[in-house]
Amino acid sequence: MPQNEYIERSIRLHGRRFDHEDRKRKKEARQVHKRAEVARNSIGLKGKMLTKKRHAEKAQMKKTIAMHEEKDSKRKADDGAPQNAVPAYLLEREQVDRAKVLSNTIKQKRKEKAGKWEVPLPKVRPVAEQEMFKVLKSGKRQKKSWKRMVTKMTFVGPGFTRKPPKYERFIRPTGLRITKAHVTHPELKATFCLDIIGIKKNPNGQMYTQLGVVTKGTVIEVNVSELGLVTPGGKVVWGKYAQVTNNPENDGVVNAVLLV
Repeated sequence: MPQNEYIERSIRLHGRRFDHEDRKRKKEARQVHKRAEVARNSIGLKGKMLTKKRHAEKAQMKKTIAMHEEKDSKRKADDGAPQNAVPAYLLEREQVDRAKVLSNTIKQKRKEKAGKWEVPLPKVRPVAEQEMFKVLKSGKRQKKSWKRMVTKMTFVGPGFTRKPPKYERFIRPTGLRITKAHVTHPELKATFCLDIIGIKKNPNGQMYTQLGVVTKGTVIEVNVSELGLVTPGGKVVWGKYAQVTNNPENDGVVNAVLLV
């Protein structure tokens, strides 16, 4: 078990306190007053940064509230003249303009849909090239240094064969290759050891994605056929994406969270 997961292990073994939910609710209620106190006592550059951040949060909150309120509202059209021909029994009715309301509703739905697919770790520490690769000398006179050895965990397909040493630029050590990942389902609260199908995206760059380097924040595709997940149409789901949440080169295993 990784060194920093003792709290999660304790919760799994012994559960939480009986009054956990009540304490959590009270803590959240007190948080407002604590934030206000911090804002009052912050001075100088820290105070300015805090004010700017809070101002942006309030502006976003007001926009969201206004958009939600505008969904069901009706407003008069700018000009009273109807756009198209109107029957006689509707002539006395005021024209209602719903175009902007519809536009805002679509925008809001789009935002909600985008938020559904947010990854657990939106920002990760960038890994420098010096940390990712180790320079290997090659050649008779030890002057050529065009070879690089990958120092992080990597994934290669089942039919992978190394190139001849003369043409191999990037060396992926056998001891650092992985084929399985411990994937946690966020809704089921259960962890499964699943086969890795491929690397979807490494946040450090396209080159690392092509090499199959697995670092913290990498999105991988795993085989979930044994979980028995099905689509609304009744088809069995075979592959799903998951994001790596630990540093595999430190822990020796890959821990990930399923993106549902």
